Amino acid sequence: MNATSRCNSALGLMALVTTVLGGIAAAQTQPGTPQPTAPAATPPQGNLAPASNAVTQTAVQKGVLSCAARINQVSNYLGFGPQAGALLMAPPAQPDQRLVPLVMEVPTPSGSAYATATFAPNQANGCGATYDAMVYWELKCDAVATQQFGALKKVGVLKNAVVALDGGAATKVFLMPAGSGCVSVKKEIVF
Repeated sequence: MNATSRCNSALGLMALVTTVLGGIAAAQTQPGTPQPTAPAATPPQGNLAPASNAVTQTAVQKGVLSCAARINQVSNYLGFGPQAGALLMAPPAQPDQRLVPLVMEVPTPSGSAYATATFAPNQANGCGATYDAMVYWELKCDAVATQQFGALKKVGVLKNAVVALDGGAATKVFLMPAGSGCVSVKKEIVF
């Protein structure tokens, strides 16, 4: 499939407002999952590489060029696949000069996970990004901390009930009791 066909396909996906993504559950449920690393900060030139996913293709079609590689990196890290949905919120004017949010719903064994990512062009690394991945667990928060995020250090409680776990300068996880289970929010900055 050539770049024009991919962009036309991406335009059709954007018209439906839903793009497919998947696998965030795997990224969040495996302790020690490798963290995304920054690719070269050079924006893609002309045609997209064959590995560009539909979210990236949609971004490029909408004029988001300087963050295309980072969008591809982060959405692939969160797990691009046919069982999830996404909404890319490309700015209507100067899309390559403004923040670009992405919202995703990804199926998990116990329901769905919700993830957001925001991409910022013109940063020191070319395009900065951050994401939040939220999952409901049918476990108490202490068990989630140990079983899912055992490599992270507990740093305390934010105020009353939200426990903070530290994974270094770029990664934090927050655990909040919810009903009989726990909601985890993994927040990461991609340098």
